[in-house]
Amino acid sequence: MIRSGKLFFENNKWFEKVKGFIPSYAYKPLCCALLLNFVAYYGTRVFTDSMAHYSFVSNIDRVIPFSSIFIIFYLLAYLQWIVGYIVISKESKEICYSVLFADVISKSTCMLCFILIPTTMVRAFVYPDNFSSILVSLVYQHDAPVNLFPSIHCLESWICFRGFMKMKTIPVWCKWVMFIISVLVCASTVLVKQHVFVDVIAGIVVAELGIFFSKKWNKKNPFFFI
Repeated sequence: MIRSGKLFFENNKWFEKVKGFIPSYAYKPLCCALLLNFVAYYGTRVFTDSMAHYSFVSNIDRVIPFSSIFIIFYLLAYLQWIVGYIVISKESKEICYSVLFADVISKSTCMLCFILIPTTMVRAFVYPDNFSSILVSLVYQHDAPVNLFPSIHCLESWICFRGFMKMKTIPVWCKWVMFIISVLVCASTVLVKQHVFVDVIAGIVVAELGIFFSKKWNKKNPFFFI
């Protein structure tokens, strides 16, 4: 069975293309970050669904308008993460391990926050009368308003930006583009009422803490356990 699985990967053209596109040293870190994302966001609900949830809505959130058009940036964040993490992983093994280890530390912190401080919010009423409003309605239907603090959306976009800042093989304008995209993603989370303001701040702070401790606990291979 193991041998047949090995032959499948060896003879699979799609896998060969992926193998040439993503460095071999990046497989485990990327898979670890992706798996932890699902565990943090969905797995924690096993513990928190029956718990009391808190709302961190503030006066700032009450004056922030709802803008359905920003759902475009909210959804484009997924493309940003895919492209960003792959580009970062191709820079070098050192940068790959440093940034993705920061991601793992940050997501682990989020997981603790989701369990210890379950959060929720009341979303905006959306009448789906245009394309962007329809997209917002679809997001609302498929994404429960829980596990908000800190915002993983903001966390991942910020880590992409900070990862690009570490790179030496890309031009400065690419770093500025990544920064602008990250700011727009953070803004989108509150403008489409998927998060509240404090979630955004917490997402960025947790990302920075992950980066700090990744540097502090620097090892040649922090992913030795997988």
